[in-house]
Amino acid sequence: MSYRPSSGPRPQPFQPPQGELALLSGSANPVFARKIADDLGVSLTPCETHVFSEGNVFVRVLENVRGRDCYLIQGIHHPVNDNLVELLFWLDALKRASAQHVTAVIPFFSYAKGDKKDEPRVSIRARVCADAIEAAGADRCLMMDLHTPQIQGFFQIPVDHLYARYVLSDHIRQLNIPDLVVCSPDVGFAKGAAAYAKYLGVPVVIGNKTRRDHSESAEVLELIGEVADRNVLIVDDFTISGGTLISMANLLQKRGAKDIYAAVSHGALAKGVAAKITSSRIKRLFITDSIELQPDELSENTTVVSVAPLFAQAIQSIHDRTSISMLFPDPPVD
Repeated sequence: MSYRPSSGPRPQPFQPPQGELALLSGSANPVFARKIADDLGVSLTPCETHVFSEGNVFVRVLENVRGRDCYLIQGIHHPVNDNLVELLFWLDALKRASAQHVTAVIPFFSYAKGDKKDEPRVSIRARVCADAIEAAGADRCLMMDLHTPQIQGFFQIPVDHLYARYVLSDHIRQLNIPDLVVCSPDVGFAKGAAAYAKYLGVPVVIGNKTRRDHSESAEVLELIGEVADRNVLIVDDFTISGGTLISMANLLQKRGAKDIYAAVSHGALAKGVAAKITSSRIKRLFITDSIELQPDELSENTTVVSVAPLFAQAIQSIHDRTSISMLFPDPPVD
């Protein structure tokens, strides 16, 4: 049998410059990841996470990702340190598997609260996490409603920042709440509240909050603006103990407000908070599904609004190399 030389190189199937899209889920957001996959019309790349008896975490991708554009969905919420370490291992695994481009999709970045050195001899935790995520192999991060936008500057890689306020506002607008006023519980979220108010076309008022220690309790001292005989929507980026929202609602009622609502991007609710929300003066709390594992069943007056379609659109834009800002109706105010 004689050897016949090839007449030329074999034709290769077309691959886009960025590689085929691969969507993976860590153990923090499996339901959220499936929603994103459904919106994108793709299947989740099979992978597995195993925790050994002494707490050692093992991760493995079960499909070839060589040369692919990979998006790993893994939030950093409770248990925060476990989820953070797992994220780092996934990034390392994907880079060692020769993924062409790896985007860390982090719906909630808990350590964003550690964004500054406001006490002696403390760590700037968000910066440490940013360094670790980069070192592990992330080429880009996709996050939503960071505690402060300047955290994007902690990274040397691109960070795409999404805003839940448009999704939450669209849901609230459908309720046709009359005489609505948006309220920020403190001056720190005043610009965020102003953005909510602008999008909803309603006035804004601002509270003055103080936090005396690290007990996760806060006291609202004063209110700038008029709320008498108005319905009020309290807005914030996250809530853990519910203390700020409940304290603000109490003050609003004293100032003559009628129905009081609250909307937060991340419902990082601690154990026992659901019952507090139920018995509070908050008529309804709106949160997103950025955190899907809660210590308690959510209260009856809590509504979960999905931001999975928003993340799916952002992932598609990153993959197609188009503008993320086009997803928002107007330029964000931060």
